[in-house]
Amino acid sequence: MGKVSPVSTKYIIYTEIGIEGSVDRPDVIGAIFGQTEGFLGQELELRELQRSGKVGRIEVKLESINGKSVGQIIIPCSLDKTETAIIAAALETIERIGPCVSKVRVEKIEDVRVSKREFVIARAKELLLNLQANVLPDSQEITEEVSQAVRMQEIGSWGPENLPAGPAVEESEEIILVEGRADVLTLLKNGFKNAIAINGTSIPETIKGLCKQKTVTAFVDGDRGGDIILKELMDSTEVDYITKAPAGKEVEELTKKEIHLCLRARIATEQFKFEVSGAKKPQQITTESFRRPMNREQQPQAPQQQNNYARPMNREQQPQAPQQMPTATVEKKGLEIFKTLLDDLVGTRGASLIDKDYKILGKVPTRELEITLRNVNNAFAVVLDGNITKEIAKAAEMSNVSFIVGTTSKLRPNETKVAILIPKDLEKV
Repeated sequence: MGKVSPVSTKYIIYTEIGIEGSVDRPDVIGAIFGQTEGFLGQELELRELQRSGKVGRIEVKLESINGKSVGQIIIPCSLDKTETAIIAAALETIERIGPCVSKVRVEKIEDVRVSKREFVIARAKELLLNLQANVLPDSQEITEEVSQAVRMQEIGSWGPENLPAGPAVEESEEIILVEGRADVLTLLKNGFKNAIAINGTSIPETIKGLCKQKTVTAFVDGDRGGDIILKELMDSTEVDYITKAPAGKEVEELTKKEIHLCLRARIATEQFKFEVSGAKKPQQITTESFRRPMNREQQPQAPQQQNNYARPMNREQQPQAPQQMPTATVEKKGLEIFKTLLDDLVGTRGASLIDKDYKILGKVPTRELEITLRNVNNAFAVVLDGNITKEIAKAAEMSNVSFIVGTTSKLRPNETKVAILIPKDLEKV
């Protein structure tokens, strides 16, 4: 009797069988050949198909349970899928095996080529990974590797304390202050050559000197140690901007994209102090401060609050100093500065807080301006890229801001005592 070659096998028929009695394997095989003989015609005769090698050895697995037999019939074949399906269906016509009633049902027909194809795909992936790991890098990878190696070698020391620093610290107008050498190396690796490390929680005299000469951004880890260093920096010297790594991460762990995002999200030190001190205000002020309207009516700033409800009477009784200030003071000294700051902000959706010397106290997103103004008491003017809303004007009033400069405004002159300036007002002078 011929056998189908395992190499040429296309399909395998898996059949479940249940027999109402105890039988042996030869009984099942005899029933398969006997009850399908002459049933499908000469071309699909199982005995002939086995002789020609188109059907392989029939395997029967039997198990006796409580006087009954259950098991599985497995038939490999190299016929096409239609002929294979016909033979599989023919097996379900077997009703008796030996003297016992039986029930045969085809579980599935497996395409051997599919399983081989899955093996080929899995193995090909493995081989490709090995190839990519061992293959020579392309020109771009070589360039990047060499560039990174050069950057890593560029780290030097700065000052009498020999602080780790990048090669561009001296020539750069802005520097990045980080915690340690590993942070400087990470920034160098990602193209930032103007970083210098503090090397500890105590601030070296070299760092204090740099803070007086250059624009400094403190970039610390997002943990308790980073908070301690920031507090020490703010107590012992002045930095211009502050940013932190994401919570629980260190600067040396960040990717290039994360470093860029952190540096873009930096905030002015003044704003950082306001945000940090916000949690301490309830301890410094009485509990009545939570009832802000009543508190303001009882305090000297009550006329500002009453302005919202009896504005015509207040404006008649009080000089319109804020409205006159643009022509009296800002006309000569600040309108050009306001115009320049507004031009720089166009498209950024940001806002700048200005002091009386026309220096920038800090920058915030426009959507956070109202909240920031509530915590600020030393801003002289606000310049923003966007519409001047009633809410922003009210927050500016409460913080004693004199001017708001924006791209547009729909406020009427009698809606706020803060002087409102838009581009056409800046062009007039």
